[in-house]
Amino acid sequence: MDFDHRLKRAISRGQFAKTSRVREAEMQKLNEEELRNLHTQARIELTDHIEACLRKLVDHFPGFQYSSVLDADGWGAKIRRDDLDLSGGRRNQQYSQLQLLINAYNAVHVIELNIKGTVRNKEVISRRHFQQLQDLDIQSFSELIDLWVLEYAEKYAAAN
Repeated sequence: MDFDHRLKRAISRGQFAKTSRVREAEMQKLNEEELRNLHTQARIELTDHIEACLRKLVDHFPGFQYSSVLDADGWGAKIRRDDLDLSGGRRNQQYSQLQLLINAYNAVHVIELNIKGTVRNKEVISRRHFQQLQDLDIQSFSELIDLWVLEYAEKYAAAN
């Protein structure tokens, strides 16, 4: 083989490598967009489930105020209640709160659920659960939300 022929082959291999990298970057970008869409759809569905669970909890425990949470930390809902304790001749203000959030989309491609619950000024539940978006199981997340809300309801009922 002469030099010109080898030079042309080297140039064509280089161009092929470049187009392969460009194609791979486009595929990665497409996958990133698909993952973002999957996260958004799951987030909406799980937020609706959180809302339904907390509204049912409010129906069973009058005095709680429901509010939706849409901020940089995530989407979800919160219920809160303020009580006044006049026992022992002293006036003590006590609050109870439950918040569930689905975190915003992130670079590690996970969907994360956070819960924080307080009963009479004492934190009784604080947990996180996450799954890779590729392995996402909405049903298991919904069941976990149910379980955590029921656990909070039991702890709140036991404290009152």
